[in-house]
Amino acid sequence: MAYRIVTLPGDGIGPEIMAPTLEVLRAVGEFEFEEHLFGGASIDAHGVALTDEVLGACKAADAVLLAAVGGPKWDTTDPKKPRPEQGLLGLRKGLGLYANLRPVKPIAALYDSSPLRRERIERTDLLVVRELTGGIYFGEKTRTETSATDVCSYTEEEIERIARVAFRAARSKVTSVDKANVLETSRLWREVVMRVHSAEFPHVQLEHVLVDNAAMMLVSSPRHFDVIVTENMFGDILSDEAAMLTGSIGMLPSASLGDSGPGLFEPVHGSAPDIAGQGIANPLAMFLSAALMLRHGLGLESEAAAVESAVSRALEDGLRTPDLGGGEDTRTATRAVLDHLNRS
Repeated sequence: MAYRIVTLPGDGIGPEIMAPTLEVLRAVGEFEFEEHLFGGASIDAHGVALTDEVLGACKAADAVLLAAVGGPKWDTTDPKKPRPEQGLLGLRKGLGLYANLRPVKPIAALYDSSPLRRERIERTDLLVVRELTGGIYFGEKTRTETSATDVCSYTEEEIERIARVAFRAARSKVTSVDKANVLETSRLWREVVMRVHSAEFPHVQLEHVLVDNAAMMLVSSPRHFDVIVTENMFGDILSDEAAMLTGSIGMLPSASLGDSGPGLFEPVHGSAPDIAGQGIANPLAMFLSAALMLRHGLGLESEAAAVESAVSRALEDGLRTPDLGGGEDTRTATRAVLDHLNRS
């Protein structure tokens, strides 16, 4: 039986990187793809970024594959107007996706593409585990003519479950990132993470690092980290920073998972409206997100490894899209990866 995948091409370069990703997936298995409007495209068609129909289709799928959302067309500071990002937040909440996994492992062929020196990033292999449905992004919001508030709120249960995800993923160490010297939510975060550690995972090393120090360490000594676990906004910022270790944000995939039901898989990069329609978008983070879907969403480990290997070998052969300092376009990048998949 073919797995049922809901695809959400979204906005900007989204449709341009979704189409070749389906080619890559067809090369490793049988899937049924069901495409829906999402983000800005959905706002244009339906007035909202995520319709009830699309959310229902996602809940009924085996996995959800998302390309990108947003763009200047829908940018607004008016709280009454819809924004594409509201669809993403609604999808995470609706599917119960509280754990965002962002692996950061620079490919050897791209060491020299990173703005950091090779010796700084060599052998980096870390995982950012970001809490995805709590914190300031989902807290109560107020707005008057002269002031605004965004409430950051966490419960013990929300912190416990994301801490368990991090400890289970760790090979040796978990670095819990907070701002406990200032924020009450961070103090609760630290207390709960320590309690989960001592009660359930005493064999895993645990350290606590303040978020500003963690930001510095990511670029000065990234090999220090094994698993980083942190709250929603800190994880959003740190994982984008970590993307530069790989040479380009166009290389970083992510997986968003819950306790049950379908996961959501998407590249970390945005919709890149400045290059949309030019056919030069880097599809590799999208391919690697599909690999995470195969592994974490569908349990297809060998197929996931095949896609990741094909991407690595294409880069070793010299494939470079414009964001990596080269001139190959989306179609050329796709052909290079498919050629290696077809040889394996």
